[in-house]
Amino acid sequence: MVKLSLLVMAGLTVLIAIGLRWREERVTVLRPPPRPSQGGGIAAGWVALQKRKLNRWVTAAALAAVTTMLLFGGINWLRIWNG
Repeated sequence: MVKLSLLVMAGLTVLIAIGLRWREERVTVLRPPPRPSQGGGIAAGWVALQKRKLNRWVTAAALAAVTTMLLFGGINWLRIWNG
């Protein structure tokens, strides 16, 4: 059961990250992002991009963990209630 929950959580993390990236791209098309300040140059833009990617993956992992707990917790309670 542990291996299955880890596989489900990994799969959900990837799917949620894809959905979040799609949403970010969609919002960017509808409303362009604000221009970055001139201080810092290319390196600051690269670091900001990496921070956004990391934030997306951490958010996806957190949502996947909560979803997996609810899913497998619900299955467990169904097994308990059914005897």
